[in-house]
Amino acid sequence: MKMVAPWTRFYSNSCCLCCHVRTGTILLGVWYLIINAVVLLILLSALADPDQYHFTSSELGGDFEFMDDANMCIAIAISLLMILICAMATYGAYKQHAAWIIPFFCYQIFDFALNTLVAVTVLVYPSSVQDYIRQLPPNFPYKDDIMSVNSTCLVLIILLFISIILTFKGYLISCVWNCYRYINGRNNSDVLVYVTGNDTTVLLPPYDDATVTGAAKEPPPPYVSA
Repeated sequence: MKMVAPWTRFYSNSCCLCCHVRTGTILLGVWYLIINAVVLLILLSALADPDQYHFTSSELGGDFEFMDDANMCIAIAISLLMILICAMATYGAYKQHAAWIIPFFCYQIFDFALNTLVAVTVLVYPSSVQDYIRQLPPNFPYKDDIMSVNSTCLVLIILLFISIILTFKGYLISCVWNCYRYINGRNNSDVLVYVTGNDTTVLLPPYDDATVTGAAKEPPPPYVSA
């Protein structure tokens, strides 16, 4: 007779490279944390030296400023928020606090929805791809080669690329969700399931309820000698 917990029957505890979903969530949180920290450093350096990100007309065919001060401050605030969310997810997975993972999971859902909208836009309005390429600077790398590609083939290539990205993002979402369910199940493991040899499951009550029920029973009558 084998004893298993109920949460292990409905989802997988392993992710890529055969590691545990908790380990995968920690690695994913650290990876996003590093990326957003690098982005924050770039934004801070651009804010400190705006001339570094200003390109002349000879370089891009027109005056182009990387970002004004207002948008720069908004981007820095978003980067700080992302660092906080990633740090919470990493800490929550490491310390097994399921609630700390929810903000990162919501960000993944939001990011997946945005990429899905991009794919739908490309599919419904395929001419928007060509219009976007025409708006690129004249000296953009491989612009002429991209423009020479058949529009239908270009749309199919972009849709294939977006589909691969969506599949990968969906897999990461399932990894984080399984980690949340795993931690939440461990923290709420009041009920155990006994699986017998004939596939019969028996739910056992929590220990506290069992002890209270046992204590509530009336004791047997005292033994009286004849």
